[in-house]
Amino acid sequence: MEKKETIKIPIIALRGLTVFPHMAISFPVNRTRSLDSVAEAEKNGGQVFLATQINPQTPNPEQEDLYTIGTLCVIKQVLKLPGNMTHVIVEGKERGRLESIWTKTSSDYAEITLLEQDLPEEPDDYLKAYMRVAIQNYEEYTKYVPNSTATDLLSSVEAASKPGKLADLIAAGLEISYERKQRILEMLNPMERLEAVLEIMQNEKDILTIKKEIESKTKTRIEQNQREYYLREEMKVIQEELGDKDGIGADAEKYRKQLEKKNPPEIVRTAIEKEITRMLRIPVTSPESNVSRNYIETLLSLPWIETTQESFDLAEAEQILNEDHYGLEKVKERILEYLAVRKNVPEERPTILCLVGPPGIGKTSIARSVARALDRKYIRMSLGGVKDEAEIRGHRKTYIGAMPGRIINAMKQAGTINPLMLLDEIDKLGVSHNGDPAAALLEVLDGEQNSTFRDHFIELPYDLSKVLFMCTANSLDTIPKPLLDRMEVISLGSYTSQEKLHIAKEHFIEKQCKRNGLSAGQIKFKDDALEQIIDGYTREAGVRQLERVIGEICRKTVKKILSGEVKSVTVSGKTLESILGKRKYGKDTIYVKPQVGIVRGLAWTSVGGTTLSIEVNAMEGDGKFKLTGNVGKVMMESAEAAISYIRSQAKIFGLEPDFYKRNDIHIHIPEGATPKDGPSAGITMATAILSALIKEEVHHDVAMTGEVTIRGRVLPIGGLQEKVLAAKKVGIKTVILPWENDKDLTEINDEIKDGIEFVLAKTMEDVLKVALVKGVKIWK
Repeated sequence: MEKKETIKIPIIALRGLTVFPHMAISFPVNRTRSLDSVAEAEKNGGQVFLATQINPQTPNPEQEDLYTIGTLCVIKQVLKLPGNMTHVIVEGKERGRLESIWTKTSSDYAEITLLEQDLPEEPDDYLKAYMRVAIQNYEEYTKYVPNSTATDLLSSVEAASKPGKLADLIAAGLEISYERKQRILEMLNPMERLEAVLEIMQNEKDILTIKKEIESKTKTRIEQNQREYYLREEMKVIQEELGDKDGIGADAEKYRKQLEKKNPPEIVRTAIEKEITRMLRIPVTSPESNVSRNYIETLLSLPWIETTQESFDLAEAEQILNEDHYGLEKVKERILEYLAVRKNVPEERPTILCLVGPPGIGKTSIARSVARALDRKYIRMSLGGVKDEAEIRGHRKTYIGAMPGRIINAMKQAGTINPLMLLDEIDKLGVSHNGDPAAALLEVLDGEQNSTFRDHFIELPYDLSKVLFMCTANSLDTIPKPLLDRMEVISLGSYTSQEKLHIAKEHFIEKQCKRNGLSAGQIKFKDDALEQIIDGYTREAGVRQLERVIGEICRKTVKKILSGEVKSVTVSGKTLESILGKRKYGKDTIYVKPQVGIVRGLAWTSVGGTTLSIEVNAMEGDGKFKLTGNVGKVMMESAEAAISYIRSQAKIFGLEPDFYKRNDIHIHIPEGATPKDGPSAGITMATAILSALIKEEVHHDVAMTGEVTIRGRVLPIGGLQEKVLAAKKVGIKTVILPWENDKDLTEINDEIKDGIEFVLAKTMEDVLKVALVKGVKIWK
């Protein structure tokens, strides 16, 4: 039913709204394109085409994002409201079909075809009767809906003389979704449209009737609950008069009996008795009643004086530590010292130990072994990702859903006041707008304060002084200094290959065989296979991945045995590749002869030590300097310091004073995709730059680590054991270290140092004399 009349006017896309002919409506306009269309329409008689978006979330709709049928409207008024808001009042005129959209200047224009709105002839008697039924139904519908729009349209509905106009007015007043209204708008046959509207209206009336019935029943039920509340209150008074202890009185009596058995300190006893008395005065149906019960039960479940008998047998403790862990002599010695002191001075406050080392080194399992050696209860509390102070100190019990903090919950779980509590991953605490949990731990880990620790929920001093706290961390850098000051740090270095071999043979093989149901005769591991697993299939400071690979071999063996392929498996170096596939990690080897501009550096990573080949090219140019290899700010500054040092000593090195203006220097650290940063590559970069500039070779079997100043002084570094291990693995014969790291060198096992010559350097002169093939001659 088309008029075949086509016009071109501005278009506005509506979100979640459908406009009908004969309908006046106001809506906000926010998008720039829509505001420009309003402006264009006002210039050209106020006509605008309104089309509804299929998805209201589409930010910049195109033609395919709009419904095809929309409404031609006339803008009656544009309102500028406070807050830079614009509202437009329009009146719907005719339906239109969207043919195309194009952008003219900054606004959108649409080409539309106008559609017939209604029947041209007067309605017959049947149609008049149908329209009267629709009007009557709409009058009844407005009584159910407290909607001003539906009521405002009532007079227009009653005055409608055409079925199409009547259907449009009724559809505009119905409280239905914009999708359903759009379907009505797209019905071009007036009679079909009126039938659809009448059907929707009758359905909505039925739904609203059911809704009113539900609301009436709900109101009755609330009144019934209020009546029951008053009856319960009356019954409670009667029970108190009769001395009847059923109901809340029974709970109070139960709590008092538990209190007598518990025998807590006097301040706690007084607080519990006071809360029991208060609970009896609170109505059972009040939310405060549950809060009061929860508080009493929390206090009664906490250990106040309960202890476990501590073991001080040093020989047994040493045996347990040796059974559970291979190596880690420094840690074991410190634990035994702690036991000896506790045995000698039982009342001395426990020291708070912090085990720091790479992942998988065994920090958490050491704490478990210490608890077993001391015969204390073991409680582990993970702090990784905790960023709310309330998780440590608890919430005020006046809040809905309040609960104690993690410390008090851990003590409740332990059941004694002298457990071993492990605070795992203390370096991964977060900070948020809810407070700093690290600051809350300051009181917990201070021996002078934690005897009166206060949790916000229990609001009573709690004695944590008898708890042996142990902490674990991967790095000390992210632990706040005041918190770190309260702990004694024990550093755990990387395992050597020999130590990993012992751990695999003495612990992991038996553990994984048991876990996978294998007997000793069904699988055997040869030493060469374990050595290849350590060297070629795992690359880590700890042994976690090593255990996983052994477990993988055990699982594959179980599958072969159950499928009948074999009865037993012997894992050797020759058969390992057929089980696990190709090696994951190749051997990092050194050059076979000295090189110019290539120096081997040593670095510390979260999974142990590694070596870095720093390569430098010095080319004729105009003084450009480039550092590549995904390096951080610290290494960039180290490179600049190295160049400043070389410039200051140019005469000694036989360089022209303006060599830096005639040469382009490019420093590259391979594996460019791997981020690298740290204060230990200064002397390495300085040696490589100088080697490239003076064309002198660097010994291929020399590695170095240390920071350099612009005056050539060598500064100390950390992670020495991991770096020496990495050097030994690739076949380095000489390692150059800062002079101040001599004290760290003495703590490294002789097994690791065997076969390596260590040179302690105070200045770059000491470094270059050893590193450069002709290094000594430079200073002669």
